[in-house]
Amino acid sequence: MKITGNTILITGGGSGIGRGLAEALLARGNKIIVTGRDVKKLDAIVEANPGLEAVELDVDDPAAIKTTIERIVGDFPALNVLINNAGIMRAEDLNAAVTDTAEATISTNLLGPIRLTAAILPHLLTQPDAAILTVSSGLAFLPRALAPTYCATKAAIHSYSQSLRVQLRNTSVQVIELVPPYVQTELMGPSQATDPNAMPLADYISETMALLEQNPGAEEILVQRVFFQRWAEKEDRYAAAFQRVNG
Repeated sequence: MKITGNTILITGGGSGIGRGLAEALLARGNKIIVTGRDVKKLDAIVEANPGLEAVELDVDDPAAIKTTIERIVGDFPALNVLINNAGIMRAEDLNAAVTDTAEATISTNLLGPIRLTAAILPHLLTQPDAAILTVSSGLAFLPRALAPTYCATKAAIHSYSQSLRVQLRNTSVQVIELVPPYVQTELMGPSQATDPNAMPLADYISETMALLEQNPGAEEILVQRVFFQRWAEKEDRYAAAFQRVNG
């Protein structure tokens, strides 16, 4: 993926990793459109970043995805990059036998990217240099039992990205997976944003951008902090690592 001169759509771009990527990519000479459900957050990022565009979108709504993508493509015909970032992470007690959290998580984290990719792909295939980036998680490879459905959706989106990459191998569309570790965002609440055990957001964005610049043909973007999770099974230390995360 080229790092400048793109027109990029980022879902969940009003806060956290999505906002960090939006601002970093904007600074590198890209046109950025962010989407999200929280209008106040969208207004804040637009105010702080002149030239950035924001569009309200609920990725749980299939009809809204279709009509919004049609409108965005019409307004920005040079659009050539999609970053599937929108996601939720909630703790679950599986003993309670309640599935509301699981259903919401699957709708946002898995069906959302699948529907968005399907909606925008016909347009991306017409672009000479296009890419689909999807944010998964180190928890796709080493799950935390506190949030079982979140981890499962991230494992699923890793698998989906692999298959999508193979199916698009003879097209102009590159498929890249961004694999964050535990990062200082508000994904699970305000306390996560200041947790000293989490990677500072600015550091994650900086290392990710450097890796994208250094490895334009990369399939996965792995900051060093996520190696513990990503390579646990390959390095034959999965059981010990799983116990460390969940013990």
